Amino acid sequence: MSASKLLPLAACVTAALLLASCSSNRAPQPAVVPGQSTGISGPDDFNRPHKDGAPWWDVDVSKIQDAIPMPHYGPVKASPYVVFGKQYFPIQDARRYQAVGPASWYGTKFHGQATANGETYDLYGMTAAHKTLPLPSYVRVTNLENGKSVILRVNDRGPFYSDRIIDLSFAAAKKLGYAEKGTARVKVEGIDPHEWWAQQGRPVPLVLANNQPAKAAVAQPVAQPVSQAVEHYSPPPTQHAAAVVPVQIDAKKNDSLAASGLYLQVGAFANPDAAELLKSKLSQTSSVPVFISSVVRDQQILHRVRMGPISNQGEAEQLQSSVRLANLGQPTLVRAD
Repeated sequence: MSASKLLPLAACVTAALLLASCSSNRAPQPAVVPGQSTGISGPDDFNRPHKDGAPWWDVDVSKIQDAIPMPHYGPVKASPYVVFGKQYFPIQDARRYQAVGPASWYGTKFHGQATANGETYDLYGMTAAHKTLPLPSYVRVTNLENGKSVILRVNDRGPFYSDRIIDLSFAAAKKLGYAEKGTARVKVEGIDPHEWWAQQGRPVPLVLANNQPAKAAVAQPVAQPVSQAVEHYSPPPTQHAAAVVPVQIDAKKNDSLAASGLYLQVGAFANPDAAELLKSKLSQTSSVPVFISSVVRDQQILHRVRMGPISNQGEAEQLQSSVRLANLGQPTLVRAD
C-alpha cells in the first residue's frame, strides 16, 4: 500500500482508535464532544470500551509528577449522597484523615469524562475517587506491599464495590506498582496543604489551585452544609479494574493462525475490547492475517494483537512501516509461542 493512500487512512484510523472515560461512580455526565480536544492525555476522540482497562497509548509514568497540594478557598463538595440505596455522609475536613485498606484503579472506560466535582478525568493524571472525603482534597497513598507512595488530588466519588477504600487513576496505580494486579493494600493519609508547603520550606504560591487572586488567601474555607439536598449517584454496574484471575486459555483458538514462524506483535492489552478494536483496524490496512493470541502473565490475561506469519525480514520491515504510518502502533518482530 502506498504512502499516499495510507496518510488519509491514518487520520481515520487514529480517530477511531480512542476510548474515553471518567472517574468512578458519579451521576451520569454528557460524553466528550467527538473531535473536541479535552486537554488530557491520549486521543481526543473515543469509541468507549464496554469494559474498563489499561490504555493502549503508552506514557512513561516515572515522568508524571505527584499532585501538588494547594489550599482551596471556595466551596467544597461534601453533601450527603445515595448509591445503591445506601446513604453516604462526606466529612468536611480531610487534613487528619487516615485509613488502611484495599485500593483499586479505573481507566479507559472513564477517561475524558466528568468527575463528581466537575473536573475531567485523565487516567494519566494523579487523582483519586473516595466515598467520604471532601472534593477537592489531597491525600498521600502508600502501597503497604512495597512502600511506594504518591500524592493525589481527590476529585471523584467511589469506589462502591466490596471493601475497597479508594479508587486511583491508572497512572497512580502504575506508579504504586499494582496496575497489573488490579488491587493493593494501601494507607491513605489526608494532607494539609499549608503544612505541606511549610515542610518544603516555602510559602504557599500566590497563584492558587482555583485560580483565585492572591488576596483570596485570607478567606476561610467554606464547606457545603450537611443539610443540603441529598445527591443520587449512579455508578457503573461493573467493578473497575478487577484483579484478573488466571483462566485456561483456548490453545486451539490461539493457534488457529499462529502455528509457527515469525509474526509482528502490534500491541498487548488487558482490555479485550482494545485488542479487538486494534485487530479490526489493522485488518482494514493490510491483507496479512491479524489475530489475537491470549496468554497469562503474572496473574494477568494479556490479549496480544499479532500479524502474520511473515516469510522474511523484508516483508516484516515493509509491514512495520505500514503500521507505523497508519499510527496504529510500534510493531515488534516475535516468534510464535
